[in-house]
Amino acid sequence: MPHESPPPPTRRTRRKEARPAEMIDAARDLFIERGFAATKLEDVARRAGVSVGLPYVYFENKAGLFKAVVRESVLPNIRLGEELLDSFPGTTEELLRLIVNRFWQMNREPSAGLPKLVVAEATNFPDIARFYMEEVVMRGRRFFARIIQRGIDRGEFRPVDVMQMARVMAAPLSMLTIWTHSLAPHELDPAATAEGFLDAYLDLVLHGLRAAPKDTPDV
Repeated sequence: MPHESPPPPTRRTRRKEARPAEMIDAARDLFIERGFAATKLEDVARRAGVSVGLPYVYFENKAGLFKAVVRESVLPNIRLGEELLDSFPGTTEELLRLIVNRFWQMNREPSAGLPKLVVAEATNFPDIARFYMEEVVMRGRRFFARIIQRGIDRGEFRPVDVMQMARVMAAPLSMLTIWTHSLAPHELDPAATAEGFLDAYLDLVLHGLRAAPKDTPDV
């Protein structure tokens, strides 16, 4: 008897499979617009176009939904950076410039407003803050530490305290993201652009990390 292929998924089935992603997208937008405290799961359901009780089927509570937002919206970008680090053939300076450029591209994504949200809500929701520290901040620091260690191992960067330097490198980029989604629209200096900030950031970091040139041997 010939093997029969399973019937293609119906529109109803496809819709059901897409519901968690739709709720995550709706939650991300509402969290950023209103904050964590002011966002209700019922509001997420309405924004996603599902029944008000459906979020409770997929997510334990609002904190669980927020964690899903972070894992689906932020962590994939970190993972892409880690994959780039593992395979990049060029110099560490070239790698860092590429990563900073990609960082700014990601800063235009809807999820870029999440760091500002976490900082604003950290005092009132310490569990959310700890989760973000563990899953995003610390992973980002380890990522920068690997970049620095790569440069040291290749003789491109001078020896430094790798983890402390990783903190120093990550902090200005986090601050730029928060600034972009808070005070940047009210900036009074037209020359104070994100692109200019990133150019200055790379200049400062790379000059601080570069290994001293080797002495030219006497002839």
